Amino acid sequence: MVLQRVKEAEVEVEGKITGQINQGYLLLVGFTQGDDLLTIEKVAKKISELRIFRDENDKMNKSIFDINGKILSVSQFTLYADIKKGRRPGFEKAMNYKEAENYYKLFNEELRKRNIEVEEGVFGGDMTVSLVNEGPVTIIVDSEDLV
Repeated sequence: MVLQRVKEAEVEVEGKITGQINQGYLLLVGFTQGDDLLTIEKVAKKISELRIFRDENDKMNKSIFDINGKILSVSQFTLYADIKKGRRPGFEKAMNYKEAENYYKLFNEELRKRNIEVEEGVFGGDMTVSLVNEGPVTIIVDSEDLV
């Protein structure tokens, strides 16, 4: 997953805005083979507990709750692109479509269970994503790195 701290973000599909937030996180979400329900819980917990918004001393010390932030979650299987050989990426490491779609829904629901408002893109859709990255702050969240 790629997390970007944003002042605003939106996703558009076929000329229609399907998700839009002001301050919060834009999440580019991908799943790989071997991810499971525990993966979803661990990543959602970490994201909900991160303190990466500025406090009054200009330190990254506030959470998404402290700033009344929201999340815009966008499915992004291309995070698992393999570009080691050739000029066209391979996507064998990405989870299969149906399972990834289910995991994406479960992940967003897990964030909502943690009292975070979540807007979404359209899974598998051809989306246009716009954002104003604040900082910029961009963090890669890999479930294998989480305890």
